[in-house]
Amino acid sequence: MALKLNPVASQPYRFSSSARPPISTFRSREFLCLASSSSPALSSGAKEVESLKKPFTPPKEVHVQVLHSMPPQKIEIFKSMEDWAEQNLLTHLKDVEKSWQPQDFLPDPASDGFKDQVRGLRERARELPGDYFVVLVGDMITEEALPTYQTKLNTLDGNNPYLGFIYTSFQERATFISHGNTARQAKEHGDLKLAQICGTIAADEKRHETAYTKIVEKLLEIDPDGTVVAFADMMRKKISMPAHLMYDGRDDNLFDNFSSVAQRLGVYTARDYADILEFLVGRWRIESLKGLSGEGNKAQDYLCGLSPRIRRLDERAQGRAKKGPKVPFSWIHDREVQL
Repeated sequence: MALKLNPVASQPYRFSSSARPPISTFRSREFLCLASSSSPALSSGAKEVESLKKPFTPPKEVHVQVLHSMPPQKIEIFKSMEDWAEQNLLTHLKDVEKSWQPQDFLPDPASDGFKDQVRGLRERARELPGDYFVVLVGDMITEEALPTYQTKLNTLDGNNPYLGFIYTSFQERATFISHGNTARQAKEHGDLKLAQICGTIAADEKRHETAYTKIVEKLLEIDPDGTVVAFADMMRKKISMPAHLMYDGRDDNLFDNFSSVAQRLGVYTARDYADILEFLVGRWRIESLKGLSGEGNKAQDYLCGLSPRIRRLDERAQGRAKKGPKVPFSWIHDREVQL
């Protein structure tokens, strides 16, 4: 049976530029004031609503994108890749028998030493600092929210699957680096079991990265001009991690605060961002592409010069950086962590 390599073609969700409810909705303060002044019965209810936690309002801007049909020639490109995908991508799938489950790494309740194993797990966890737990939980949220990432893919410009494969190539390498660093730090803190878990997740991310980078590599072989232009377009928009809309019901800056802790601990940094870009530009041999259009040549020049530029900006930012404040994280029972 031939493998069908279907490009992303979902209808995008439409958000306003601020992603907040319009002023006339029932959540707005103006509506509550108007209702309470005109109806005494609603007055006490309005106060109760006011005392509730504020509703979810994503702190990041989500741009409206318009869907349009993919040109027939692009559809043909993906159809032509089906046999190639079957031969080159399926090899990265794990056998079901070798797939891991969380309980493979946790104490077995049916075992004789279950209580002692749980006690040992708690003792090891007690030695882990709060800032490490922040990056560990943040990484976990990134994986737990996988079903919601279609929202990110559905805001791509029109129906251009090139952007989706470029984005996931970058994002999977980023999560590979992040999980790998949490594994390394868990080992440094003496928790070898946690290091094994994080390392196993990192290995999965590496397989995902390999598959996506192969797809883009093939697209560059078939349609170098269209692919390099899409790559430059994605980098101009900047790669944001899917979890950038994380929210705990209180902190509108939760992702930024989590990212600051990850940067300080060296789990995922601006330098990693530049390293990933440099890796992909080299892996896809962007500098050696020939026969490009005027737009393609501009995209090529932009991509080849972007990584050094990001490094210079990061060096300046680090030189001006001041010690961040301590902020509470609800993830660790409001313990304060240095940003």
